[in-house]
Amino acid sequence: MSRALVFVLLTALAGPRGGAAQSADSAPGRAMRSRFWVRPAASLLVPGTGQLLARQDRGAVYLAVEVYALARILQLNHEGRTAAERFRDLAFTVARRGFTAVRRDTVFEYYETMQRFVASGEYDRDPGPVLAPEIDPTTFNGSVWLLARRTFWPDPSTPPDPASPEYAAALQFYQQHAVGPDFRWSWRDAALQQQVFRETIGNSDDAFRSAQNYLGILLANHVASAVDALISSRLSAAVGRRAALHTVVGPTSVVRLSLEF
Repeated sequence: MSRALVFVLLTALAGPRGGAAQSADSAPGRAMRSRFWVRPAASLLVPGTGQLLARQDRGAVYLAVEVYALARILQLNHEGRTAAERFRDLAFTVARRGFTAVRRDTVFEYYETMQRFVASGEYDRDPGPVLAPEIDPTTFNGSVWLLARRTFWPDPSTPPDPASPEYAAALQFYQQHAVGPDFRWSWRDAALQQQVFRETIGNSDDAFRSAQNYLGILLANHVASAVDALISSRLSAAVGRRAALHTVVGPTSVVRLSLEF
């Protein structure tokens, strides 16, 4: 970048000095400041409008990026919701069928757990007043009870006195994390449906994640267009005529700046 270009950029970004600063409070100065913010504000609201107001063709590029990113966000969110409805339908009509007649939704972590375990297991194996946790470690509830025993018991294979604090702590852990009777599930004899369930959850996750990425692009486009319009406006005010700032990224990732008057 030439020294003259650096000087112009610094002058433009630093703003008016000297006599120009003294006249800034005048009516023409206030009108100039008001007009100065029109293009950056317009670009921040709708990317590309500030450039189009200045008759700069690249405004169409910002606007096209805005439309495309917004369209992709809407499309991906729709795909994510559609996939979410599908895996919830699979969970209720296949895995939860036979355990409940009332469809109840819950947090997403519940469905994530359903794809890792073939069954939830029973919550209480004893119909009496004493809670008897699931002992099959291949089920979700059984794995929770195993973790509770390993965490609070001296020996997970040897139960302590039911009245001991260790047993009570393990039982409390189980009650807090195990799946209750209203949300039992089982994919037994439905391995194919469980695989489809896993894939559908993955599709939903991917769609929502991609939508978030496009949202980042959308926000970056707003900022880039506003900064572009701001610098262009400052340059125009500094040189006293219409100016445009062009940024080009070269093959060596060095940004080259050029001014158009």
